[in-house]
Amino acid sequence: MPRQLTSNEHLDYVAALLDDIFRIPGTKIRFGLDALIGWVPGIGDAMTGIASFLIVFASWRRGAKAVTLVRMIANVLLETAIGAIPVAGDVFHVVWKANRRNYRLLIREKEEPGANTRRDWMFLAVLLFAVIAAAGIPIAILIWLLRSNVTIHLAG
Repeated sequence: MPRQLTSNEHLDYVAALLDDIFRIPGTKIRFGLDALIGWVPGIGDAMTGIASFLIVFASWRRGAKAVTLVRMIANVLLETAIGAIPVAGDVFHVVWKANRRNYRLLIREKEEPGANTRRDWMFLAVLLFAVIAAAGIPIAILIWLLRSNVTIHLAG
């Protein structure tokens, strides 16, 4: 990727375009194409998710630490996954702003290499716990219901 396409100014523009180029009149609420394209069923969130990886790729090319890259990828995946939920996902796009977050992580990595890696690990740990809980709790409830139902039928 040519250097001129990944300058800080260009990456800031990508983040703005996807996350905060528009403003709701009379408010401080900003949103970008990420929230608008997300209204297209099926492919909208996938398209903006792919576009979001431009900042991650540029960070990788610039030598960002692995934990920072993983956090950036987690930001994009989280926004893409939750963004796929109708209406609530669109609100999440406006609030989370993965591209703006990733741009700030890129700048932080450039200005203070290796700074805040503890904070990055904590973010990833909390996210991993949330994903495990989101998958594990319904499975545990299903197992409990199946066991309860089997016990009732065996007793009856």
